[in-house]
Amino acid sequence: MGAWPQLRESRTVRPGGAAGTAAGTVVRCGLMDAMLADLAVSVVYFFREPLDEQRLADGLARALEQIPVFGGRLRTTEAAGGDVLEIVCDGSGVPMDSYDVDETLAEAMSRVTLPGAELVDHVRASEARGGGLPLLTVRLSRLADGGTALGLSWHHALGDVQTFMLLMRAWSAAVEGLRLPEVELVADHDAYLDRVLPPEDCGRPGFRLPGPEEAELLAREVAFSVRANRTVQVYFSEAETERMRQAFIEAAGRKLSTSDVLCAHVVCTIRELDDDAEARELTVPVNVRRPLDLPATVVGNLLSEIHLDCAGGAAPERLAVELREAVEDFTASHLNLRANIRFLEAIGRDRLGDCAPLGFDPARRRLTFSNWSRFGAYEISFGGRRPVFFSPAANLQLPWVSWMVEGFEGTGSLFTVVLPTRLAGRLRSAEGRAALHRHRSDQDPLPPLAEAVRKLA
Repeated sequence: MGAWPQLRESRTVRPGGAAGTAAGTVVRCGLMDAMLADLAVSVVYFFREPLDEQRLADGLARALEQIPVFGGRLRTTEAAGGDVLEIVCDGSGVPMDSYDVDETLAEAMSRVTLPGAELVDHVRASEARGGGLPLLTVRLSRLADGGTALGLSWHHALGDVQTFMLLMRAWSAAVEGLRLPEVELVADHDAYLDRVLPPEDCGRPGFRLPGPEEAELLAREVAFSVRANRTVQVYFSEAETERMRQAFIEAAGRKLSTSDVLCAHVVCTIRELDDDAEARELTVPVNVRRPLDLPATVVGNLLSEIHLDCAGGAAPERLAVELREAVEDFTASHLNLRANIRFLEAIGRDRLGDCAPLGFDPARRRLTFSNWSRFGAYEISFGGRRPVFFSPAANLQLPWVSWMVEGFEGTGSLFTVVLPTRLAGRLRSAEGRAALHRHRSDQDPLPPLAEAVRKLA
């Protein structure tokens, strides 16, 4: 027997039919797509049971008919003012590799955020911009106790988490023999936004042009990210979260969401454990479909951000209130998609590659919080098999980045955060766990898988 994992089968899944009804479609990427075009997003689904791999492949082929960008390739074309990135829906397909892995379900789940976990074939995002490389990869790992890990990586230029979940719903429906969801492909993303955006927005762009010294620092952070940082996952049960939410509501005197409360609690706890009393900033990406009353079926990166000032030593319920107020007043006070375009026009589109998002500012410990909850991560099924765990997977371990999604079997909340190694260790320590779970009761039931996963804070 060779070293684990062992490759069992490799195939390329292409759209059924010629390439679906959108065969030959070319999608012109927008500014936000281009800003994210050096990034891949990688996730893993875990199932207790084996999955029928042929049914999976056949279902994915049908899903790629519905959302052909995932089976296409990128290309760069010359245009006035700078090059333009395009997605060519040519049916080139998606690599789907099947492995045998000598790990149990709990062991694989415990390693999902480690760079060497080998549960995902990460899309080579920067290289894929030149064409010829896949924009979605699928890796099936058959685990030692009969479970399955389904690792997926997609090129961020294709779309946001909403777009990815459209693919997953289409894939699930195809495998289950159900009607596939409606999907809306937009031929030109910036032109589409120009038609639906209000004439004016907050006026503050969501990215900046670093000077040479800062650009060198940011490049160094990326180059050494795997060695310098660690990923911590924290599970908050439903009872614990509701107890926390009610305490925050009582202290704040107003309604707050679970997202407001957990974000504020974790951010303030990290700062407390880091002995950090300085003024900081928080960035929260926002899916603009809902505030702009756009269809949930639109494919692409329909994202803007909230940027909040975080005073040193502020109470967590105060931050939760500020986040809630920012969400409620998002369109008037934080929407910045027109500001982004105007900023790029001012510096020249050819300088886009020199820009950095405001949210990536590790020197100032600026934390970014992405809420993936309520996108339907646990609503899919393949042959009646439903996931028991869904998690981001290690790709670039950039510090001060966090995500939240539903926890084990869709219950509670799983908070994933990447931090410098020393601080990550403090979160995992007894002191860190006590601070993170100060609202937990000894009587709160925890899912058995939560107790089985190692290093869960």
